[in-house]
Amino acid sequence: QVQLVESGGGSVQAGGSLRLSCAASGYTYSTYCMGWFRQAPGKEREGVAAIGTNGFTSYADSVKGRFTISRDNAKNTLYLQMNSLKPEDTAMYYCAAFRAAGDCPLLIFRTSYWGQGTQVTVSS
Repeated sequence: QVQLVESGGGSVQAGGSLRLSCAASGYTYSTYCMGWFRQAPGKEREGVAAIGTNGFTSYADSVKGRFTISRDNAKNTLYLQMNSLKPEDTAMYYCAAFRAAGDCPLLIFRTSYWGQGTQVTVSS
């Protein structure tokens, strides 16, 4: 069955960095667009970054220039490098797969599968 397993979350001070990973299995990883979403307490889930099967990337305005999404198709793994973290980045971060090819801007991302989430906490 399909599994998306996130890791790498934790607690850091503002200005710090974290690298999230998402190990995918149970489907043909390279043929799916992948993305990261987050949900803070009391708020709706929001898209953070997406990467297409062709490597095209898109980001939410709030993380542009600070976060970098990447994928390793040989390892079936998705990454999110987060730098210059802010307290407002505190949230549960979810890995997502979207059955589509080519460019996958966040605006058109329609999740087929979700991971269970990894918590990121940024203190001031």
